[in-house]
Amino acid sequence: MPAVDKLLLEEALQDSPQTRSLLSVFEEDAGTLTDYTNQLLQAMQRVYGAQNEMCLATQQLSKQLLAYEKQNFALGKGDEEVISTLHYFSKVVDEVKTEIVKEVAAARRKQHLSSLQYYCALNALQYRKRVAMMEPMLGFAHGQINFFKKGAEMFSQSMDSFLASVADMVQSIQVELEAEAEKMQASQQELLSLEEAVYTPDFDVAAPQINRNLIQKAGYLNLRNKTGLVTTTWERLYFFTQGGNLMCQPRGAVAGGLIQDLDNCSVMAVDCEDRRYCFQITTPNGKAGIILQAESRKENEEWICAINNISRQIYLTDNPEAVAIKLNQTALQAVTPITSFAKKQESPCPSQNMKNSEVENDKIVPKAAVIPEAEQLIAPGTPIQFDIVLPATEFLDQNRGSRRINPFGETEDETFPETEDSLLQQMFIVRFLGSMAVKTDNTTEVIYEAMRQVLAARAIHNIFRMTESHLMVTSQALRLIDPQTQVTRANFELTSVTQFAAHQENKRLVGFVVRMPESTGGESLSTYVFESNSEGEKICYAINLGKEIIEVQKDPEALAQLMLSIPLTNDGKYVLLNDQPDDNDGSPSENRGAESEA
Repeated sequence: MPAVDKLLLEEALQDSPQTRSLLSVFEEDAGTLTDYTNQLLQAMQRVYGAQNEMCLATQQLSKQLLAYEKQNFALGKGDEEVISTLHYFSKVVDEVKTEIVKEVAAARRKQHLSSLQYYCALNALQYRKRVAMMEPMLGFAHGQINFFKKGAEMFSQSMDSFLASVADMVQSIQVELEAEAEKMQASQQELLSLEEAVYTPDFDVAAPQINRNLIQKAGYLNLRNKTGLVTTTWERLYFFTQGGNLMCQPRGAVAGGLIQDLDNCSVMAVDCEDRRYCFQITTPNGKAGIILQAESRKENEEWICAINNISRQIYLTDNPEAVAIKLNQTALQAVTPITSFAKKQESPCPSQNMKNSEVENDKIVPKAAVIPEAEQLIAPGTPIQFDIVLPATEFLDQNRGSRRINPFGETEDETFPETEDSLLQQMFIVRFLGSMAVKTDNTTEVIYEAMRQVLAARAIHNIFRMTESHLMVTSQALRLIDPQTQVTRANFELTSVTQFAAHQENKRLVGFVVRMPESTGGESLSTYVFESNSEGEKICYAINLGKEIIEVQKDPEALAQLMLSIPLTNDGKYVLLNDQPDDNDGSPSENRGAESEA
C-alpha cells in the first residue's frame, strides 16, 4: 500500500508559510472528500426511502386482503374458500413484511455504524477516506443480499472472495491507523512537555542567552510602514537571511522576495514611539533603511548580531561560524590590556613629531617603541559615555556676548559663521560609539585603548544603539551635525584636537583626543570614538590637512603653496580627493597634528 501523507507535528509551533501552504492542501483534500461523501449519502437515502415506501405498500396490501370478509356482499354464498385463501395469502404477506422490517432494521444499524466510523479526527481522515467509501458499500451489499432472496444468485464465489479481501484490507488499515494514532499521541505529549518558557516572550529578559555568532536568521518580525506624514502601521511578516540578502515572505506567498542588501550596511537599535525591541538597517551610503521590531529582547539582539556578521561578509569565508566566533571573542576580551588595538605599524610615521626620536651625529635615530600599560593611559574604572554630551566650556563660549544658548548643547548653523569663510570643508557620515576621560595625549595608544574599552563595554552590556551624525571637518573646527534637523550637536576647535588615529584592522573605526579647559583652571582630556561609513584614514587625513592650514596661515607663501595642491569646488571651497595621500605626506592613519616643539 502506498505511503500516507502526514502533517509534521513538530512544525505546528513555528507556523511557517511552508507549513501553512501544506495545511491548505490537506484542508482542500478533506473538502473534496466531504463533497463526494455527501453526494453518496443522498443516493443511499433515495434507496432507503424507496425501501420504506415498499414496506408501507406491502402492509396496506395485507390489510386490504383481510378486509374482504368484512365486506357485506349481496351474494355471499360460496365465498368461504376465497376468504380462507385471502387469509392465508395475508398471513404470507405479514411474514414477508416482518422479514422486511428486520432486514431494514439491520440495514439501519449497519448504516449507523458506518456513520459513527466516518466522524474522526482530521489526521485520521487520510486513512478513513479509504475506508469510508468501502465499508458502507460492504454493509449495504450484505443488507441487499439478506433483503432480496433472489439477489444471492447474482453474487458468485469470486464476489464473496472480493468482499472478504476488502474486509481484510479495511482491518489492516484500521490496525495501521491505531498504531499511527499512538505514535502521534506520544509525539504530541513530547512536544507539549516543553517548558513554559518556550511560549513566554522575554522569560529571561534579565539575562537572555544570546547567540552572537549567527550568520543566518529566520523568524517573524514587524515591519514599519509609513501611511502618512505622521502615521505609521506595523505589518507582521516572515523574514529570513539568504547569503548577504534579507528576504521577506508575505502571508500566502510561495517564495520570499528581496528586501535589503546587507553587505557593508549597518544596524542599530532605535527607539520607537509605540514599540519596543526595534532596530534600523542603514545602507552603506548612510541612507536610513527599514525599521523592524522583534518579539523579544533575545530575538532583537540576535537579529542585530546576525545582520552585523553578514554585513562584514563573513558568510563568504570558508568557515564562517569560526570567523564569527573569533570576532566576537575579540570584542569580549576586556580584561587583557594588550590586544589588537595596541598594535603599531612596523615603520614609524615620518610625519610624527620629534618626541619619538633622538638626534645622533646629525641623523634621526628612532627610539625603541615602548607600549605603555593600560593604567598609564586610562584610569581603571573610568566611566564610558555612550551618548554625545557637549563639554561645559562650549556653553561658556556660546554664552559670551549676551547670546542666548540652547541648554541641550545644540546650536543652529548661524552660531558658526566661520564655516562660510573656512578654507576646508569635508563631510563624513559617522556613528558615535562612546567617549571617556584619558590620562595622557602623548601617544595614539590612548586612542587604541579607548577603542578597545568602548567596544568591549558595548559587547558586555549588550549596547547596540548608536547615534548617527554628520562630521564636518573644516580648517577651524570639527562639528557633529544632526542629519535630520541640521543642528550642531557638538563643536570641537581644531586646535584642541591633540591626537587622532584610525584603527589598523577595522578601517571604519576612528578616534581623536580633545584637550578642554575646566572651570577650576585645569585641563581635561577626553577621547571620542566613532564608526564611519568610509575609511577612518580619510577622516584623519582631513583633520591633518585642517591642522596644516592652521599652521601655515601665519606664512602667506606656505599657505598659497598648500592651497594650490588642493582642488576647488564650483563655489570656491577646498575639498579632499578620494585618493589616498602620498607617502611623502605621511600616513593618514596616525596623528600628524600633534603639538610641534619647534
